[in-house]
Amino acid sequence: MREKITRLAQHLMKNNKVYTEKDPEYYVFADILTDDQADVLLVMERRREEKVEDIASRIGKSYAETFEMLMQLTDIGVIELKPQGDGTDRFELLIYLPGIFELMMLNREQAKAHPEIARAFEEYSRVSVEPVTQLMPMGNGALRVIPVESAIKSETRKASYEEISHWLTKYQNHIALAPCQCRLVRQQMGEGTGNMPEELCIILGATAESCIRTGKARRITKEEAEEVVKKAERRGYMHQVTNMDGTDKIWALCNCERNICFALRTSQYFGTPNMSRSNYIAEVDPKKCAACGQCVETCPANAVKLGQNLCTKEAVTYLPKVLPDDHNWGPDRYNPDFRTNYENTYASGSAPCKSACPAHVSVQGYIKLASQGKYLDALELIKKENPFPAVCGRICPHNCENECTRGSLDEPVAIDEIKKFIAEQELKEETRFVPEKLFDYSDKKIAVIGAGPAGLSCAFYLAQKGYTITVFEKQEKLGGMLTLGIPSYRLEKDVLEAEIEVLRKLGVTFKTGVEVGKDITIDELRKEGYHGFYLAIGAQGGRKLNIEGDDNENVIAGVDFLRDVNLGKAVKTEGNVVVIGGGNVAVDVARTAVRTGASSVSMFCLEGEKEMPAQAEEVAEAKEEKVAVNNGWGPKRIIIENGKVTGVEFKRCLSVFNEEKRFAPLFDEKDTKIVPADKVLLSIGQSIEWGDLLKGSKVEVNLNGTVVADSFTYQTGEEDIFAGGDVFTGPKFAIDAIAAGKEGADSLHRGVQEGQTLHLGRNRRIFDVLDKYNVEFSGYDKAKRASFSKDSKKKNTFSDPRITLTEEQIKTETGRCLECGIAHVDINQCLGCGECTVRCKFDAITLKREYDAYSFGYENIKKNAIKVVIKRKIKIAMNPNRDSKER
Repeated sequence: MREKITRLAQHLMKNNKVYTEKDPEYYVFADILTDDQADVLLVMERRREEKVEDIASRIGKSYAETFEMLMQLTDIGVIELKPQGDGTDRFELLIYLPGIFELMMLNREQAKAHPEIARAFEEYSRVSVEPVTQLMPMGNGALRVIPVESAIKSETRKASYEEISHWLTKYQNHIALAPCQCRLVRQQMGEGTGNMPEELCIILGATAESCIRTGKARRITKEEAEEVVKKAERRGYMHQVTNMDGTDKIWALCNCERNICFALRTSQYFGTPNMSRSNYIAEVDPKKCAACGQCVETCPANAVKLGQNLCTKEAVTYLPKVLPDDHNWGPDRYNPDFRTNYENTYASGSAPCKSACPAHVSVQGYIKLASQGKYLDALELIKKENPFPAVCGRICPHNCENECTRGSLDEPVAIDEIKKFIAEQELKEETRFVPEKLFDYSDKKIAVIGAGPAGLSCAFYLAQKGYTITVFEKQEKLGGMLTLGIPSYRLEKDVLEAEIEVLRKLGVTFKTGVEVGKDITIDELRKEGYHGFYLAIGAQGGRKLNIEGDDNENVIAGVDFLRDVNLGKAVKTEGNVVVIGGGNVAVDVARTAVRTGASSVSMFCLEGEKEMPAQAEEVAEAKEEKVAVNNGWGPKRIIIENGKVTGVEFKRCLSVFNEEKRFAPLFDEKDTKIVPADKVLLSIGQSIEWGDLLKGSKVEVNLNGTVVADSFTYQTGEEDIFAGGDVFTGPKFAIDAIAAGKEGADSLHRGVQEGQTLHLGRNRRIFDVLDKYNVEFSGYDKAKRASFSKDSKKKNTFSDPRITLTEEQIKTETGRCLECGIAHVDINQCLGCGECTVRCKFDAITLKREYDAYSFGYENIKKNAIKVVIKRKIKIAMNPNRDSKER
């Protein structure tokens, strides 16, 4: 222990505490400051501008020696240079926070050499404020939220200190830009959440000049600062200002993220929003809100969540979170896991369409935008979760429709048809939506291996962040199973190509006909400078039956059959065709066989008609095309005569799954029949063809061929390799792969950047569903569901016969939406930042001025806090529920 460093800590804190080497106030200086430097600091008055000559006289050194030491201390970040109007300089001894810790972190070389600075910053900002956070008068936290200025209504403009433009104008000749110190700390401690320490901290006034002089920041203009503010708002960051000098002075305007910022951490960790909040709170207009969830995802306090908007048999209430204003407070009320337990909905649930969608697309939101004729806005909203709405409008299993609340009244809303209409904009280059790039990580190269829905989605979201992306595809065509596995009569390839073109506009490079593992290896790609890899090769191989006769050349895997047709090969199917399988792929195989010349097509599957995994409408369309669907039969042998297939013997399937719901079919071996066949197409599942892709790597594969990866982050046994889509889950739908691609992109972004975690600060994407049995349906109209028509000229061709709904039909169909969900603000949690208003496309959420709190100034906090403490004790004493944990 160094006595002078201990005395310095006591001097800065104005106490006589016996500090130990484990206290951040002590160890932050222990290996950085010399005794001579400590002597200088010990004679300075805290938070007072002082002349060099006055300090020199106290330490008995010359002006020159003293000035040099003061500049050294300014460089370290313990004091601040204060340029005067007459050309002289004064210096001010700072307090720990906000002040010393931030400026010490901005000396980048020093911070790297002394990681204890970051550790002390984190620890001090957490431990030291705990005793006072519940007692702090509102408006007097070390930093305070300042609202998005565009969200402040003109009639509520009562205080200039609540407006960003006021501060940028006041300090317009003294503005600097520096990296965010909290982000620097998180990165150095390995706790980053994907928010990198970019230049986001706007430093003002004398502090700006001090930072410029010591190389901690660079000078910028007022206009440049305004652009930083606007970009931060578009990214979803909130604004805060330093708050220790009353209402007429600040020294920094921060652009903060909830999972990074230590000032926000204080209020979120300890459940004390008064430490951070502005004088405003958000309120929702229920007539305008469409529960799109954009406000929820951007709210730094998790104060906005999705609830329900329907009349109910039993009332649904939303109780605000309790506050320390009138409740006993302690660790049992803290939320130390606030970076991982973010909630999207209230426990009572919200609209089932968003929950049921694997990608959690804002269905109700885009339907409402479509009802208003805002098709491009609707397209933009969809693409926040799904970059391929035109594709999904044609092939999606539409879980959203299956769960639509309207289905409990009459028929579900025709969601897919609405989405398909909206996505028609994608097919026209002039109305195609290409998202804005809000970041530039082009120095990082990422390889996506596989150009199916998972790989393309991953590439899309990484490209949005500005990464340099190359997609490697072993086939000559892009799209994976979208191109090679789905027939054109369901998904015409120009539709897919139009949406892939958006990726090209985002700068994604495609290399087709390149098989990674054969033509080039992952190790070779690493040597070429690739920082991360996403494995998304899909499940494009077929499976054998392992019965007599299945090795004949006319027994073909259905996926191989579809691939040959989709690649334009001259496939001719003659005679009787038997398709074995009951899923959507089997239906596609059967309907394709009809189109390639088969005289008869019969499908056989183990499941009963109601248990078939294929979608009911797909099966119905197959039957319309004279495909014979035979349920409850399993293949026993394939009959071969003179080297040719002549038939298939089937046996009756009694059950498919056992009592544990595991696949264990039970057959009646005596109940059999022989079906004539010239060709057998197998669609009993798909396999993953790894080739040599994983050769020499630590990536492991399960017995079923899927890759071993973390279920939340998709990271494999190699730190820089992630996986998603069918290679991880086994064969599923395109929308499942799309959702995995977006999550994979987030993991890769974090994984290739220094000091970022894969878990902290991630939205777990859990959406609870409202109770449909509690909905009161009386009074709703019974408008008939719109249905698409078909072009009879395209019947049994490879052209999609389905005709998109008209605009008039769309207006009617969107009007059928019950608008089940709504955003609801917990006024006790809201910080009044207004960031939610930037994201809302419906003008449904606004700020209103609720309070009139202001900063008393650092030196006056204690005496004002005493008044708050007394009032609080009285409130608690009078509150019979003061120990209640109910919200």
